[in-house]
Formats: sequence, structure tokens, C-alpha cells
Amino acid sequence: MSEIERDPVTGTETTGHVWDGIKELDTPLPKWWVYVLYATIVWAIGYWIVYPAWPTLAGYTHGMFGYSTRASYEQQAAAAADAQKVWLDRIASSSVDQIVQDPELFDFAQNGGKAVFAENCAPCHGAGGQGGPGYPILADDSWLWGGTLADIEHTIRVGVRSTHADTRASEMPKFGADQVLTPEQMSDVADYVLALSGGAADAAAVERGVRVFAENCAACHGDKGQGNLELGAPALNDSIWMYGGDYKSIVAQVTRPRHGVMPTWEGRLSDNWIKMLAVYVHSLSGGQ
Repeated sequence: MSEIERDPVTGTETTGHVWDGIKELDTPLPKWWVYVLYATIVWAIGYWIVYPAWPTLAGYTHGMFGYSTRASYEQQAAAAADAQKVWLDRIASSSVDQIVQDPELFDFAQNGGKAVFAENCAPCHGAGGQGGPGYPILADDSWLWGGTLADIEHTIRVGVRSTHADTRASEMPKFGADQVLTPEQMSDVADYVLALSGGAADAAAVERGVRVFAENCAACHGDKGQGNLELGAPALNDSIWMYGGDYKSIVAQVTRPRHGVMPTWEGRLSDNWIKMLAVYVHSLSGGQ
């Protein structure tokens, strides 16, 4: 049996391992640390016994307590649903106009609508309804299909160019791609539209564009470019644009217009959620 070697400085036994002349000491672990380790082992064994822990071929060990996080969640969800039921029943029996006239009900609908908006609408319209290229702004008072509570609710239900039988639908002709207008006429009408919204435009082109606009665009967009809510034709006399308001972007839209699609939410969201969503969207801009 080999003799135990001790470090001459500390008197601690060595392990026999040496690196670059440095000997490793066999220093024992602190007793408190060892006791904590033993306690955690005991705790783990107890946990395995009383709580679900180990998978098996037929499922898992349920433990003495039979605890289930799923069951706990279902109980909490049921309790939350019961707490909200009185409010949801009131939402169901009220129109959107009646909801906004009831301060408490309006507050409940606002919070619910905000949550639904964040989950379903914000990816396109922005977290605050600020919109983006190709997606309408919901935080202003410029609406394509009307900004009343009833208008907004209907748009949410049927969508725009969606699969719903009563979907909102409009289509701008391909004035350039179908050769309805010449390049010169499209250039002139683009300058006129720029002038309508206060942009810098060529005066001579604007004068020529007045006639082109009156003959081809006014029927939908209005004689002053004020838009038409019944047709979903946007106003052209403001500075709010979905596809860009510079000369090049306007010419591109006149040549081969782009048309957005909004899905129908009827059937995907409950009637209550649609009402609450309409109330929230209406409040983003102050509504009409």
C-alpha cells in the first residue's frame, strides 16, 4: 500500500496528480455544501413520489397528489370565463352603438378589442393602427369603406375582396396595362392628383389632367378627389397614401393598380369579439 503524501505547506493530502510541478490537493468539500446536496437528492425523490415526474410507455407517473398543470389551467380559465360572462352577455345583447354609450361596457370592450387587434390585425395594420405600404391606416379619419361603428363592424365581418359572399369589393381599371389612357394622359392625371393633395406638380400638366381625371376618375373618386365610401374609392385630395404619393408611385398605380385583400373575420372570430374589435378600431381615430 502506497504511503499517503501530504502537502508540506498546508498538510492536506494530495491526489497524486501533478501538472507542471503543481500538485493537486485532495481538499474535502465543505460540510454545509455536502448536506445541501443530500437535501436536494431527498427533495427530488420526494418530488418524484408526490408529483407527475417520469414518462412511461402508457403515459406518465401521476404522483400521490395527482396534480396536473392542464387541469389547473382549465380551472383558472373556467373561473375567468365565469367572471367575464356577465360582460360578454351584455356585449351579445348590445349593438356597437349601445356599447360605446355605456362607460363600463365600453371599457371592457376596449380592452378585449385591443387584445384581439394585437393578435389578428396588428401584423398588417401596425400595433397602433398606423398602417404601412399597402395596408390602410386605422388611426386617422380617412376611411375607404366608412368609419362609423356600423361600417367598421361590417368591414371586419365581410372583409375586403375576401371569400365572404358579401365582401367589400372594388377594382380600379388598368388604365395603362389595358391601354385605356396613353402614357401622356397618365402623366398629366398623375400631376393633377399630386396637385389635389397639395404636392408640387407641373402647372400645364395639371391643366391637361383636369379633363383626363373628369372623364376617367371622377366617377369613383369624386369630382374633387374626395373619394367615395360606397365604392371603397380612396380620397385623393389628402396626403394619405397606401402605395405612395409621389409622381412615380401614382403613375404606377394608374398603369397597373394594386388591390389589397382583407380576410373575412366572420366565423373566425365570435360576434362578441367582432363587436369589441370594431369598438377598439373606431376609438383609434376618434371614429365618425
